[in-house]
Amino acid sequence: MNGPFYIGWQDRADPEIKRFIIRCVLLLFSIGLGFAILLARMQRTIGVSVFEWGTEKKFSGIMKAMPYPHLIVPRPGASGATIGFSTYYLVAPFKHGLDPGSMASLDGRTVDLRGTLIYRGNETMIEAIPDSIKASLRQMEPPAGLENVSLGRQTFDGEILDSKCFFGVMNPGQSVPHRDCAILCISGGIPPVLLVRQKHGRPLYLLLASADNKPVNQQVLDMVAEPVEIRGEVERQGELLILRADPSTYRRLNSRSP
Repeated sequence: MNGPFYIGWQDRADPEIKRFIIRCVLLLFSIGLGFAILLARMQRTIGVSVFEWGTEKKFSGIMKAMPYPHLIVPRPGASGATIGFSTYYLVAPFKHGLDPGSMASLDGRTVDLRGTLIYRGNETMIEAIPDSIKASLRQMEPPAGLENVSLGRQTFDGEILDSKCFFGVMNPGQSVPHRDCAILCISGGIPPVLLVRQKHGRPLYLLLASADNKPVNQQVLDMVAEPVEIRGEVERQGELLILRADPSTYRRLNSRSP
């Protein structure tokens, strides 16, 4: 018999056998590491979203009550083609939105409030302390471009989700695993948005409203976290996109998973 022979009760293996085992271990380790890296690269990123929990800030801006309360904050020094203000969705703590009716008396007025920032990319939201929302003693001039601009009738395929969780409170905050939570949030008044993933370019977020620009929370609950097609009138208010359509015309693109 040629070559080294390993005897189990010996303290040390033959050097040639030892080198062979080390090479096998290194090869298996390299294969495992390469597979792990490949698997990680194949996963779709869940995105970067932030909820500044525990950090309360003061905000001042122009209140817009419909279709869902949101705050217009002028940007210092904005001019020319630059959008002159930032738009913040407004929600209440936990799984609650702000009632548009209760904000109606403040519509178009400058308000002061306290709350916590929530954001994902350019989409921003404030979890406001409801009792802190007060008319400001200093009224701001409405910034240029505040008026809604019609972008015409368009059709979008996407997923209905609750804006609060997706923008930062939970991650990823979307799809079937998040459906039950999203339904609770939207039924509690959190603004529903349509997430549209574009092949080229960043995702679109369209705030969903009825054809007459009213909330649609209760009407969309049975389509949350499912692929849907919505055709309606699109309006732009600065960076905010609003998709106005009758929820009865929404079309489910496939049947709900069991």
